[in-house]
Amino acid sequence: MQGIDDADFETVRELVFRESAIVIDADMKYLVESRLTSLIRKSEFSTIGELVASLRKRRDPDLPVRVVEAMTTNETSFFRDGHPFETLCREVLPALASTHTDTLRIWCAACSTGQEAYTIAMAVHEHCPELASRISILGTDLSAEVVAKAEAGRYSRLEVNRGLPVQFLTRYFVQQGLSWEVTPRLRELVSFDRLNLIGDWHSLPRMDVIFLRNVLIYFDTDIKTQILRKAGKVLKPGGCLFLGLSETTLNLQTDYERVKTEKSHFFRIA
Repeated sequence: MQGIDDADFETVRELVFRESAIVIDADMKYLVESRLTSLIRKSEFSTIGELVASLRKRRDPDLPVRVVEAMTTNETSFFRDGHPFETLCREVLPALASTHTDTLRIWCAACSTGQEAYTIAMAVHEHCPELASRISILGTDLSAEVVAKAEAGRYSRLEVNRGLPVQFLTRYFVQQGLSWEVTPRLRELVSFDRLNLIGDWHSLPRMDVIFLRNVLIYFDTDIKTQILRKAGKVLKPGGCLFLGLSETTLNLQTDYERVKTEKSHFFRIA
């Protein structure tokens, strides 16, 4: 298939940044070509040029949404990095639970296909089962397609082989043909919805914990700062923020302090 020319590439870069604030670097043309080629296979277009031409005409309001969703990175796995989930359940949640008797709300922002949200639910059952009845986990993502997959809670053999211990597979999943489906005891803790991180967050309730892991790396400094400030307003007093292992609030105009634990760390409003 014919590649993408410079003008079309700039059109896509501008669209993606405008709608999602995701930065596509100038040297990532190969990525855009690959993602749009996959999108074309599921559309009426024959070439990338035809697709971008239709974007410019703005006749199909769903096309920009599909293009932006195609550009998002949905890399995820069960128990990714491991220790944050143990820290959450052994230290953070018991401490928060002692401060109030309300529901303990956890938000997985940019949750992709749901593995992180279900991992938290499994970790709760394993490490602090006495709190399970108080836990509410919300996973959100920009992409309707990945939110639908997360809601379905059905994963391939390849997906469950990425990070999920065998004993948890048999304990929390039921085999359905060639797939594995989460059990009701996980589903009852987790819900999913669409949310654009640079959009309106007014529908969100106040959260005890936010998982914003491996997300900020896709944004520039200004957008990172904006998102972290909004997260600080959503967090309840004393609430905790988990970022990816390589992510930090350093050199950003925010009020977070880093809290070191034995095996991990999190952030809290100072």
